[in-house]
Amino acid sequence: MQNKITDNPSYYYNAPKKPLIRKHGTILCDMVETAPIVFKDVLYRFESVRQKSENPLNADPEGRSYFHFVDVNTNAKSLPFGFDHHFGSAFAVDDFVAVTGVKGFSSDTITVFLSKDLENWEETDVTFPGMKCYNTNLCKKDGKYIMLIECEDGVPFTFRFAESDDLKSWSLLPDEYIFNKDRYAGGPAIYTIDDDPYIYVLYLELCPPMFFANCIARSKDLKNWQYSLLNPVLIHDEDDRLIANPELTPEERERIARALDINNSDIELCEYNGRTIIYYSWGSQHGIEFLAQASFEGTKKEFLQGFFGDWPKFE
Repeated sequence: MQNKITDNPSYYYNAPKKPLIRKHGTILCDMVETAPIVFKDVLYRFESVRQKSENPLNADPEGRSYFHFVDVNTNAKSLPFGFDHHFGSAFAVDDFVAVTGVKGFSSDTITVFLSKDLENWEETDVTFPGMKCYNTNLCKKDGKYIMLIECEDGVPFTFRFAESDDLKSWSLLPDEYIFNKDRYAGGPAIYTIDDDPYIYVLYLELCPPMFFANCIARSKDLKNWQYSLLNPVLIHDEDDRLIANPELTPEERERIARALDINNSDIELCEYNGRTIIYYSWGSQHGIEFLAQASFEGTKKEFLQGFFGDWPKFE
């Protein structure tokens, strides 16, 4: 007699386990776009500091938005740069760091900043006529640099891609190179792994009835996308409110305790001493935001690849 359960190959299927992320808690109020990087063996946190009206911690006398780096071990800050730029992100490669940011808010011009010491910056403006650009992110694959651009392209939001040999001259890829328009997609980060043909994108999904969760997809050609069956990568919960910075004031701790939390967004990560360091934003996704830190006890390769596997065939 045939056993319908044990004769099913799925009965013996060993499903992949979602990489275990440990949330450490909140480190800053009113900070959203950040990125951890390792440069010259030092772990830094890049911060895109919004204008004074949106971030009271803004230290510019004129209240302009700007970028800077924070040495995570000493809390020392680099000199600010990139004034009046928005939605910044950082990418460390070889012996230099590249930073991208939108020149003005939702403009068609992205500035690429390059530096070998985090003090002196060379600037190149890249214009994509007719596009409204927001978050950007960089990776390197097969000798070429790839810029992911969050933009309005009929559906807010979606991702377009551009390529460069030198981080200065950029070519926007044709319309078919796009992160699918079938879904809301925001707050992106793009990563590659040595000896892995895929490009990985972390992105924000709008979920019913009304909350936002970070998810992951991958592609070999930037046209066809595989979405992880282990999504979401990160979703809001009470661990967001843990206090990971002892210098937060009583007033800031009160804000953290009573804030609306329907969002985990803007994940960026790097590998440092064999661990995956993660920063993300939580809050309302409508102006009330907090910066939190998390980690995965393994390499970036183990983390990204861990969300994919040989899935069973679902008929």
